[in-house]
Amino acid sequence: MFSRLTRPQAIAVCALPVVALLATAVFAPLPFSVAQPGETANVLGEHKGEPVITISGAPTRETRGQLRMTTIVATSPDTRVSLSDVLDGWFRTDEAVMPRDALYPSGDSVKEIERHNEKQMKESQDAATQAALGYLGLDAEDVEVSLKLADVGGPSAGLLFSLGIVDKLDGDGTGGDLTGGRVIAGTGTIAADGTVGAVGGVSLKTQAAKRDGATVFLVPKAECADARAELPEGLRLIPVTTLKSTVSSLVALETGKGSVPSC
Repeated sequence: MFSRLTRPQAIAVCALPVVALLATAVFAPLPFSVAQPGETANVLGEHKGEPVITISGAPTRETRGQLRMTTIVATSPDTRVSLSDVLDGWFRTDEAVMPRDALYPSGDSVKEIERHNEKQMKESQDAATQAALGYLGLDAEDVEVSLKLADVGGPSAGLLFSLGIVDKLDGDGTGGDLTGGRVIAGTGTIAADGTVGAVGGVSLKTQAAKRDGATVFLVPKAECADARAELPEGLRLIPVTTLKSTVSSLVALETGKGSVPSC
């Protein structure tokens, strides 16, 4: 024998599974990480008490201005990120919600990820050195370059490393500085042949750059739209594709001669 439910009772019974599902979604861990603007470091100077770039085997020059590499800080792969965290991140301009696999190799432990990032940084430094010396026509057997950037991993500082080496060895090629005395920030991977690659997280990196005094931001051309999305006021974007074209853009910016591309 079955008793008949009233309409309010029926609605309440049907709503229970929906409420349970919503509660589970709100509190269940999701495969995302929340990222924020990280630190920046001037590759022409010191970072945590040590010179970022040390060169021997060739004369170096005193530099003015700054070339600041940029970073993002993301929740670790073992951090519990819930739906409420994701929704909060989507509505904030100083945070970004990113798929965890886009930041960390899937399935790797925290220690394995740290080793992976360190390996990427070392490969990036080697490529940056080859690209810079190749651009200047110098032999790597004659010139030794040491790059140190404590507690920073991954390949996204490659372009700034190369620019720093070029500035310390040759400047703008006529005795001036690549920076023109400005604080210039940027991001981008670099290959040994000087090709600049995309990195991700540029809308957060532009915020870090502006916070630390930059007026110009070098961005891989493919990521112009992302960089414009949350561009801080007063920060000029210069799209880049190769080390050679980046140097040309900075020289044109410094001298006022020639065109400077924009996003």
